[in-house]
Amino acid sequence: MISLNIKQMKYNLLLIGLFLSVSSFAQQKKWTLIECVNYALENNMSIQQSELDLNLADIEKYQAIANFLPNLNANSSYNINTGANINPATNQFENATFRSASGGATSGINIFSGLQNWKNLQRAKINKLATTYQLEKMKDDISLFVANSFLQILANKERLKVLQDQNRITKENIKNTQELVDSGVLPQGDLLESKATDATQIQQIIQAENTLFISKLSLAQTLQLEDYANFDIVETDYGLVSSDILEKNPEEIIVKAKEVVNDLKIASSNLELAKKDLEIARTDFFPTLSGFLSYNARWSSSQSNPFTGEEINFADQLYLFDGTAIGLRLNIPIFNNFNVSNNIKRRKINISRLEFQAKQSELDLESTVYQAYNDAKNSRKSYEAALKVEEARQLAFNYAQERYEVGLSNAFDLSQSRVQLDNAQSDVIRTKYDYIFQLKVLDFYFGIPITNLN
Repeated sequence: MISLNIKQMKYNLLLIGLFLSVSSFAQQKKWTLIECVNYALENNMSIQQSELDLNLADIEKYQAIANFLPNLNANSSYNINTGANINPATNQFENATFRSASGGATSGINIFSGLQNWKNLQRAKINKLATTYQLEKMKDDISLFVANSFLQILANKERLKVLQDQNRITKENIKNTQELVDSGVLPQGDLLESKATDATQIQQIIQAENTLFISKLSLAQTLQLEDYANFDIVETDYGLVSSDILEKNPEEIIVKAKEVVNDLKIASSNLELAKKDLEIARTDFFPTLSGFLSYNARWSSSQSNPFTGEEINFADQLYLFDGTAIGLRLNIPIFNNFNVSNNIKRRKINISRLEFQAKQSELDLESTVYQAYNDAKNSRKSYEAALKVEEARQLAFNYAQERYEVGLSNAFDLSQSRVQLDNAQSDVIRTKYDYIFQLKVLDFYFGIPITNLN
């Protein structure tokens, strides 16, 4: 019995260990950019709502196809009649109490209505295409936002690492300064200045950690994740992405953007929808022709055989008193309070408005591409300038450090040189990731996936 309990305890401990190891592995998962983008595209609520709009467009298209089919409806009634009523079986007035029932089925089909059904089907196809473009545009916007958030986290991580490295150097300096102060080489004020610098850097590290957490939180919320505390991304140094896109001129990028960017496709499809709505509105001027076929049967409790006087049973009455009708129905519009003509005028105005919007969308795209191209070029210049400043500040700091170590400079001068180096390194990080993102925006307009950071 004891050995069995020991075995059970070992088994339970093994399960607990496996659970903890799996949980630890899950908590340590780090997301790549492509994983973030794909997860956002699958789980973002705005995208899911747009997918519902696409489902509605599918239903609209299915309904437009179904409108070509004939309809079929059945009807029935049961009555208890008292006083003077028309017997449904004989169509004669009877002043008596009797029960009656009737039933039937009717089928109708649209033969001609100005090709309205055909035009509605065409409109449904265009509407589905427009809804697809809108969904793709939302996916593009989410991908750009996720990529920007991802790069911001990388920048914040790099910034935090720089601050931590600088603080380690400061702590080494404090240790060395303490020895020089104890030996009487440096005054006590230099030690205090170094400790003040250490305190300032610790404060900057805390602020950088908070900024990093907020950037992670923002991306985790975009991905609809709940475990904010353990969310993290892969700390890969992507370096600089290819800048081949800058070798092209803006006109080349604009031509490609007009093919791949969904904004123009949406504007064009909306204009096509408006034109189709005008065609559909004009069909109301045409006469409509429809066909119908109906079958009816009747029964009455007072109906009897004229020869025997016996009541005719239910099944026989349905057979004796049934009937069919087949025919055509023509409807010719003559005057409808100018509803059709005014509706056509509204459709024409809407077409003109959407034509202006389509032209404006094209102009906006051209302006956006030119702006993105200039932003990318300026970002490269800013990054290159920041590298030169960092190099100069690093040399200046090294020189100040050497002077300080031989007693030719004080701690305040060293601290000021370190602050300038810190600012220069921060500018390098900021301009680097801004340059990467601007390049990716240009790549996006040229049809290159946003997740390609190689």
